[in-house]
Amino acid sequence: MDPFSLHNWEDITPIKQDDGPNPLAPIAYAPDYVNAMDYYRALAKVEEISERALDLTSYIIEMNPAHYTVWIYREKLLFALNKDLTEELDFIDEFAEENPKCYQLWHHRQAVVDKLGDPSRELNFINGILADDSKNYHAWSYRQWVNAHFELWDQELSDIDSLLAADIRNNSAWNQRFFVLTKGPNKLTTETIESEIPYVISKIRLAPHNESPWTYLRGIIEYTGYEKLDFIGDLCQELKDSQSPYMFGTLVDICEKKARKGDKQSIDLGVATCERLANHFDIIRKKYWLYRKEHFLSIAC
Repeated sequence: MDPFSLHNWEDITPIKQDDGPNPLAPIAYAPDYVNAMDYYRALAKVEEISERALDLTSYIIEMNPAHYTVWIYREKLLFALNKDLTEELDFIDEFAEENPKCYQLWHHRQAVVDKLGDPSRELNFINGILADDSKNYHAWSYRQWVNAHFELWDQELSDIDSLLAADIRNNSAWNQRFFVLTKGPNKLTTETIESEIPYVISKIRLAPHNESPWTYLRGIIEYTGYEKLDFIGDLCQELKDSQSPYMFGTLVDICEKKARKGDKQSIDLGVATCERLANHFDIIRKKYWLYRKEHFLSIAC
């Protein structure tokens, strides 16, 4: 849509971009973009609220979807003109397909949906984006806002299960699972963790060298203060042939928790595991594991 063919602009004096007297590396913008931005500066300067200003933002965004200040101006125009915000979501959908990692677009969508007060199409929209890129940070961040702001939790664990079934190494899905179980209405507790642990173990067994479920497991233990930790040793014994550094790292963490409560065997096991990591299974972080070893030795003193 060319706003210059739709509206009268004779009353506007364009404002040229000021790069200073001797710009070092001026950007060679396309002529249409230069012209549009010159008129945009003139309108923004007087904060004009009009249909032509809104059409101009559409025109500029089509050429440069990452122009943050244009999105902000557009938001102001939409609200002041009382525009149909469901149509604006259609507008955003078009750009999201080609620009799924444009954070300006996501910020604008959040503002529009917040104003609209209707999240009914958001989870399907996000799932469409994640179908193309299951680790899109902007989509996950926005999803968490939708979940919390509108209390949309019921579908989350099911969606996460589907994503993990498709890719067990989807660290974003593991992060979302932790978010749901710690921020949602059915928060993980020391009582309910016992139903979550078998789920995590089943995923670990599928890919012991996948760091995400090990991190998730440590996270839920820390969050709930769960103390029945003998299952970690049993799991590590079961998977010992995998020689996963993440498995051994988890064992070190659990040994330290138990050692600080006076468990002498955990001190010995922690020291031995740190040595194995430093010398065999995670040599790149040798100094770190030797540092952790010293912690165990200091506990023993």
